[in-house]
Amino acid sequence: MLIVKKYGGSSVATPERVRNVASQIIEDVEKGYQIVVVLSAQGKTTDELVARAYEMNPKPSRRELDMLLSTGEQQSVALMAMTLQAMGYQAVSLNAFQVPMHTNKTYGSARLEAIGTDRLQAELDCGNIVLVTGFQGVNRYEDITTLGRGGSDTTAVALAAALQADRCQIYTDVEGVYTADPRYVKDARKLEEIGYDEMLELASTGAKVLHNRCVEMAKKYNVQIEVLSSMVKAPGTLVKEDSLVERMMVSGVAADKNVARISVIGIPDLPGKAFALFNLLSQQGINVDIILQSIGREDRKDISFTVAEENAEEAYEIVKKHQQALGAEEVTCTKDVAKVSLVGAGMISNPGVATQMFEALYSAQVNIRMISTSEIKISVLVDKDQVEDAVRAVHHQFRLYKKESGR
Repeated sequence: MLIVKKYGGSSVATPERVRNVASQIIEDVEKGYQIVVVLSAQGKTTDELVARAYEMNPKPSRRELDMLLSTGEQQSVALMAMTLQAMGYQAVSLNAFQVPMHTNKTYGSARLEAIGTDRLQAELDCGNIVLVTGFQGVNRYEDITTLGRGGSDTTAVALAAALQADRCQIYTDVEGVYTADPRYVKDARKLEEIGYDEMLELASTGAKVLHNRCVEMAKKYNVQIEVLSSMVKAPGTLVKEDSLVERMMVSGVAADKNVARISVIGIPDLPGKAFALFNLLSQQGINVDIILQSIGREDRKDISFTVAEENAEEAYEIVKKHQQALGAEEVTCTKDVAKVSLVGAGMISNPGVATQMFEALYSAQVNIRMISTSEIKISVLVDKDQVEDAVRAVHHQFRLYKKESGR
């Protein structure tokens, strides 16, 4: 049996935690399993490297930033290999070049295109525990690229697909996927199973358990993911195609504080203006989420949209630069907002879900700034200082809490 395991940065943040993970790996080795392990950078290493980069250059190139950030994962795998060797087991660490892991040419948010398995298989056949750097790849120029925050999850699923692994286990600092962030909702319930579509929506709307692109890849290649805790030995959550959660109306509530709203006010109400606006952003690779267009006055309209907070300044500068060409009267940007999303595959066949959600927000005196809906998701934009109240209110409205809570 071949197992791919992924451990996040908090799971290997200290020497004690590195040894703890090594012991978990050895448990499966002793059962006769072949093991491939994907590691993130230790603790806050990536944040520290980013801070150093901006200390040296306020606008570092994406290529050099990727070169710097990739060193965090290399430290993790090398240290884990040394730890396992000290405990009497064969282990080898490999980076993106050595695997190799081919990506497109985009720095900072590259996408995996192909993975070579010859070296991996050779190392496994030699009896080695194989430790692979997460979060990184190599483009056609033989430059190091990174997959974006949370990209180690994607690395693990891609390896599981390429190697046709029997299991793909992703270890985090929580025990699985919950109906809401336990930090906001104390009685949030851990799910035994969840479908790919619901997990993808939760990941895309703020749930930090899994990287959204790893869920996309898992669905594409039918890789079942088991989400587990590296700190507590307990059953986790299985992410799979056919899930019991699909028979539930709602599977969870997610919150995303990494949001900014840009408003373009007083654009002429003419064909092609929306295209001109969003084409400017797409050319720079900036993704737009919720969009609201409202008719203003005197044949003019207002368009508001949300972007990730880290893209807010760039998006604002682009729109501001082209304000005159767009014919806009004003452009504003605010980061004092957050997104709250309700997700569930059963919502499509249950009318009135949106009404219940809005009722919950009204009862909690949370004002809605923008709304976006799909077949299995309703997202609203609220003030950032009200996001926790909003999550708790919606979670309670749909009775997603633990049964043992007695409510």
